[in-house]
Amino acid sequence: LAGDITQKGYEKKRSKLIGAYLPQPPTANGAAVVRCRLQHSEGAPRRTFRSAHIGVCDVREAAARERAASTAGNRPLFYFRFGVDQALPQERRPPVTPSSASRYHRRRSSGSRDERYRSDVHTEAVQAALAKHKERKMAVPMPSKRRSLVVQTSMDAYTPPDTSSGSEDEGSVQGDSQGTPTSSQGSINMEHWISQAIHGSTTSTTSSSSTQSGGSGAAHRLADVMAQTHIENHSAPPDVTTYTSEHSIQVERPQGSTGSRTAPKYGNAELMETGDGVPVSSRVSAKIQQLVNTLKRPKRPPLREFFVDDFEELLEVQQPDPNQPKPEGAQMLAMRGEQLGVVTNWPPSLEAALQRWGTISPKAPCLTTMDTNGKPLYILTYGKLWTRSMKVAYSILHKLGTKQEPMVRPGDRVALVFPNNDPAAFMVAFYGCLLAEVVPVPIEVPLTRKDAGSQQIGFLLGSCGVTVALTSDACHKGLPKSPTGEIPQFKGWPKLLWFVTESKHLSKPPRDWFPHIKDANNDTAYIEYKTCKDGSVLGVTVTRTALLTHCQALTQACGYTEAETIVNVLDFKKDVGLWHGILTSVMNMMHVISIPYSLMKVNPLSWIQKVCQYKAKVACVKSRDMHWALVAHRDQRDINLSSLRMLIVADGANPWSISSCDAFLNVFQSKGLRQEVICPCASSPEALTVAIRRPTDDSNQPPGRGVLSMHGLTYGVIRVDSEEKLSVLTVQDVGLVMPGAIMCSVKPDGIPQLCRTDEIGELCVCAVATGTSYYGLSGMTKNTFEVFPMTSSGAPISEYPFIRTGLLGFVGPGGLVFVVGKMDGLMVVSGRRHNADDIVATALAVEPMKFVYRGRIAVFSVTVLHDERIVIVAEQRPDSTEEDSFQWMSRVLQAIDSIHQVGVYCLALVPANTLPKTPLGGIHLSETKQLFLEGSLHPCNVLMCPHTCVTNLPKPRQKQPEIGPASVMVGNLVSGKRIAQASGRDLGQIEDNDQARKVGARVPTVTIPDFPALAVRPPLCMTRARSPQTSRLKESYALVPVIGPQGAIANSLTCVQLHKRAEKIAVMLMERGHLQDGDHVALVYPPGIDLIAAFYGCLYAGCVPITVRPPHPQNIATTLPTVKMIVEVSRSACLMTTQLICKLLRSREAAAAVDVRTWPLILDTDDLPKKRPAQICKPCNPDTLAYLDFSVSTTGMLAGVKMSHAATSAFCRSIKLQCELYPSREVAICLDPYCGLGFVLWCLCSVYSGHQSILIPPSELETNPALWLLAVSQYKVRDTFCSYSVMELCTKGLGSQTESLKARGLDLSRVRTCVVVAEERPRIALTQSFSKLFKDLGLHPRAVSTSFGCRVNLAICLQGTSGPDPTTVYVDMRALRHDRVRLVERGSPHSLPLMESGKILPGVRIIIANPETKGPLGDSHLGEIWVHSAHNASGYFTIYGDESLQSDHFNSRLSFGDTQTVWARTGYLGFLRRTELTDANGERHDALYVVGALDEAMELRGMRYHPIDIETSVIRAHKSVTECAVFTWTNLLVVVVELDGSEQEALDLVPLVTNVVLEEHYLIVGVVVVVDIGVIPINSRGEKQRMHLRDGFLADQLDPIYVAYNM
Repeated sequence: LAGDITQKGYEKKRSKLIGAYLPQPPTANGAAVVRCRLQHSEGAPRRTFRSAHIGVCDVREAAARERAASTAGNRPLFYFRFGVDQALPQERRPPVTPSSASRYHRRRSSGSRDERYRSDVHTEAVQAALAKHKERKMAVPMPSKRRSLVVQTSMDAYTPPDTSSGSEDEGSVQGDSQGTPTSSQGSINMEHWISQAIHGSTTSTTSSSSTQSGGSGAAHRLADVMAQTHIENHSAPPDVTTYTSEHSIQVERPQGSTGSRTAPKYGNAELMETGDGVPVSSRVSAKIQQLVNTLKRPKRPPLREFFVDDFEELLEVQQPDPNQPKPEGAQMLAMRGEQLGVVTNWPPSLEAALQRWGTISPKAPCLTTMDTNGKPLYILTYGKLWTRSMKVAYSILHKLGTKQEPMVRPGDRVALVFPNNDPAAFMVAFYGCLLAEVVPVPIEVPLTRKDAGSQQIGFLLGSCGVTVALTSDACHKGLPKSPTGEIPQFKGWPKLLWFVTESKHLSKPPRDWFPHIKDANNDTAYIEYKTCKDGSVLGVTVTRTALLTHCQALTQACGYTEAETIVNVLDFKKDVGLWHGILTSVMNMMHVISIPYSLMKVNPLSWIQKVCQYKAKVACVKSRDMHWALVAHRDQRDINLSSLRMLIVADGANPWSISSCDAFLNVFQSKGLRQEVICPCASSPEALTVAIRRPTDDSNQPPGRGVLSMHGLTYGVIRVDSEEKLSVLTVQDVGLVMPGAIMCSVKPDGIPQLCRTDEIGELCVCAVATGTSYYGLSGMTKNTFEVFPMTSSGAPISEYPFIRTGLLGFVGPGGLVFVVGKMDGLMVVSGRRHNADDIVATALAVEPMKFVYRGRIAVFSVTVLHDERIVIVAEQRPDSTEEDSFQWMSRVLQAIDSIHQVGVYCLALVPANTLPKTPLGGIHLSETKQLFLEGSLHPCNVLMCPHTCVTNLPKPRQKQPEIGPASVMVGNLVSGKRIAQASGRDLGQIEDNDQARKVGARVPTVTIPDFPALAVRPPLCMTRARSPQTSRLKESYALVPVIGPQGAIANSLTCVQLHKRAEKIAVMLMERGHLQDGDHVALVYPPGIDLIAAFYGCLYAGCVPITVRPPHPQNIATTLPTVKMIVEVSRSACLMTTQLICKLLRSREAAAAVDVRTWPLILDTDDLPKKRPAQICKPCNPDTLAYLDFSVSTTGMLAGVKMSHAATSAFCRSIKLQCELYPSREVAICLDPYCGLGFVLWCLCSVYSGHQSILIPPSELETNPALWLLAVSQYKVRDTFCSYSVMELCTKGLGSQTESLKARGLDLSRVRTCVVVAEERPRIALTQSFSKLFKDLGLHPRAVSTSFGCRVNLAICLQGTSGPDPTTVYVDMRALRHDRVRLVERGSPHSLPLMESGKILPGVRIIIANPETKGPLGDSHLGEIWVHSAHNASGYFTIYGDESLQSDHFNSRLSFGDTQTVWARTGYLGFLRRTELTDANGERHDALYVVGALDEAMELRGMRYHPIDIETSVIRAHKSVTECAVFTWTNLLVVVVELDGSEQEALDLVPLVTNVVLEEHYLIVGVVVVVDIGVIPINSRGEKQRMHLRDGFLADQLDPIYVAYNM
């Protein structure tokens, strides 16, 4: 053994360790009192314990023996102090005293203790940890909140919440509740209480436990020491920035140093540039910069290993830390409790005891109940209990059902539903059941039909086969009733007969009837319910033998004697309250004073007053009751607690109960309370009482203390001398093993192997006095109630089964049991174990009373991306400001990070009194978690820290060099695959008399449905008006009058009329405009016939037309600049329009938006000359320019492409062939006529092919969504074209009207093709819901298909009439990010459906090429779509906004293979796949699948993400998200969601959005922006304008409801 393990060596090591903290001057009694982790009292008298294994063993010897057994040299594994003085050890939670340290100093200042004596170490630890962060303040950007969300509650209207904390199963922190007396009889004046609470005063009414005057100096000393020592940053940064961050050490700089980082304030936001190089100065961009700076700081260390997540996607998995502490002790021995002594006069069963006392001493008081004033309400004597129980027993067995068919037979289960203020009725019913040999199942009173957790209790009753519920009169009257007066069936409950057990409702049993009283046997006595971590409720069965043995063991352990008085504050229906206050008390004829919860709320001191009044020997409380008593305590003179011989602390197993006990002892010692009276116990529903500290008469035996390293505990190891001085947990023992029981601790997971002596495990008990099973659940029973602990060699230690208690702990020296946490509260984060209660305590210690109510805080973990993540939800006080709360949240994060070395994933603050409560007022944990996951918690503040916590993201991808020209090309194969190329059918010869055809002798017509004149009025969706390229269907401007409901024809035009009108326009251009051949003319018209006539007029005059969407009259400021920009960029010499728009362009509003003096010549075509032109211009060369097509791309760029006459004719011919357009056809077109395929179909195709076009301006659908479909039905149209925005309007607007439309005769059965014109990946969800919705109106699901075009070629695919149906494939989304296509089955995880974009048009050839190397790719490989066709555009006319769009978009060549063909690059990623289907010409059909635009794709972590995929996930995350758009900014992912709901729901979305993007895309969201409906800009094709949105966000123009910056 290395080192010196003698006492002297230990002292030496100890003084070295803690020298830094020693206050130098010795105190009066000659020894400096050291507050450190290793506490030891030299003068302690030896205390011996009997133990089955060690014989009689001195504690110090045992400790030394265990130290020696450890291989850790001179480091003690755990060291416990049994000291004479009652000095409290340091603990790690804020003391539960009303006024923390300072009060102690006032009272004890004359004493000879160091001033830091009794100040709370955990609070100090937290404050010191925070002081450490002071220098480099965490630059967390504050979330932005809309004013309406920041509601200041007025203090007058506010009542403090019920802050009791409920039963332990809920995991709420017991003993951390803040008592709030509310009634006039209460001992505290309310206003005083509130004002004190707000000002954090040191009087006894607040329970502020921040380090105040007394302890603060010490805390600062500690902080100084901390600042001197080098604190290592154990963390690596998330991949949010492009910089690689070295594992840098942060040097604390002095405050004046220039290097200190300060958070930029709103005002001095730095200038930043947007992606387009436009400088933006806004507070948003400053905050994002701040966030990026914060995220660049090193956090946790990079992890090394990965596991494969069902294919190459690598998720990091935590490597075990090589330096982590490992258990080194010997294997533990099972601990045996003392022999269960058999006392001769112990009754053979509990009923026999009742019979004995009921007949021998019927006048002896059994139970006294209290009213809310603390006056005795009712005294139940043993005689009354006996006779009434008999009545109940008789009535249950004989008065329910019929004689032949009784409803309840012995052995059946019945529910006991009694309120918490009526223990007498409960007791009578419980013993009535025991006498009748039926099994009582005590449950809580369901207050409403949807009580938190009551549904689960209903499931328990159903599984137990309960049909009868016993209840009291008052309770029965209080249950919710239906109008007929019946009690409704509660959600999830079986049908119950409610039976009132009051004496007046029962008949007297006949003289000859007598209950059958047997000795205790193995029949079930009662079933106690238990709430699990997930909220499910189980029933633990307890047999009659176990019941009796448990009462005997408690009697022996607690030394109960006949006729003792016991005060019970606990819930008498279960757990310690039931065992002591209802069962053991009857066995010993004791007198129970029951204090209801309602009285405690009014007067927290009531239990102490009753102890004095009745000179009670024993009291059963929880640490919260001690805490409340301290809060309400005002040096009351008449208090005397000297009668108490035992104060049972029911939740003594909670590590935080120790500070309540110590603080309580400190205050009430002067009132006669002795230290040895406080008896913590540990219990669990399965093992009943696990251990209890015995009351002793010897006040010289102080209790055992363990001061453990928190870091060690996270690895399940007991250590005392960790290097981290701050994070320690002080635990008190819960006494010895129960009489007649054997205890051991086993490893919490895997096979139940015995722990080592310095290892934390789950405590297991082998005894008669335990539960025997979970009712009706044999599998779970086996895992819990039939455990056989093994030694390391694999041999079981006993032939009898042990029971898992659900408590984590160890057996310390001398057989003392220590509990450090619960299995239910355990959270395993990256392989380390954290206890929910510990986290709660740290959070509360930050500024305990200022922001959060004690006991109103919930900590749980949620699983996100294969690991548990810690979530903290707390109720904040109504008077705290935004800044305060946010400051508190960031400090909590720092404290938890420092003390527990774990990151908090989400911290949410909710308004006071809004968390779901348990029946006893605690927080219902599983329900809170459920609300959080559903997004219905409605927090008022949220702080997410995914960047800090999520350390198991896949490694960023390193791009592999692609196969270059060296790869083998054999014929049409590349790398062994068929080259991905395909073509439409042959176009054939194009007639030369193209122009002549345009005005042929045939008279095709163009019709526009009727526009009855209506007053000019703003369209309904004025709110959505924005710039033309972004406006969603903003074409009505109320200049085209609103369409009539009949959709009658308003305006039609034959070819002859069109020809004549075009001639007049040509004359006007030549005469008034003096235009030359080739001049550019901007056509600014609403959708209609004027636009078509003006277009052909330009062609006749030899000019080049450019169609431009007119400005929106109600939104000139945003729409006019775009018109001006297109006019300028296209170098238009003239602008033609209608009279109305002409006035608009020169109006005062227009002058405010643009410089109206710089418009070119404006011609108004409402007034045309009468004469014909001398000649019509004929293009001399088919390659001359026919028109310019200007459009704004989704990335926000304005690009115009040149269309030659040859390309235009080829385009029209191609569409004519594909869609079989003949003169007899009628086609309905509901598209914008300004660019792309919409323009070609609207203006060119009908003139070329001679069919009739019915034109429906999409803007009209905003007021009458059925217009398009009614027109299609009315004109019996077979082919129709629309956009996604039109389809969406119909789906949303007509969803509920299909029946009425059917009644109006709407029939879509003749439609054979309904093509959505788009420049994006097909939106399958929308097309499918449209097909489903209108299936009832005759729409064939095969009719709906999509087309695909882009800037370089306005239509590449279009489904057309013949050929196979479009196919859908499912690809793996994760492979897609790596630019690979991996086909998977429908419904498999991470699958993404892709629909073919229609059939390739005649005359079009497609190849898939690698965008970087320009090499051809194989079949089913993802690459850029390249196109070669006669109707390709001949080049960009101009590009506005980005000069990088090179000419190679129009003339690229492959780097190998066919290097001759000239291709145009579409800028879209996609793949070709040869299907099994055959084309019309008999060949196998090649399907083209479009994945997304290269411009839009986001490169994150080396992978390529398409915004639409992330957006689809986000829209699915919550019902209130109607639309979503994502973009990146400085490598942060920004998610903007539109909220359809109240603003209160905005914050619910933040965690859900973050979770779903992490789970499905392995990305961390940097910023979540919640906005109103309609904020995300959309262009006329229904595509999101993400770059406009980004610029608006950075320039702070969105007016968001909430902006969350994830840390």
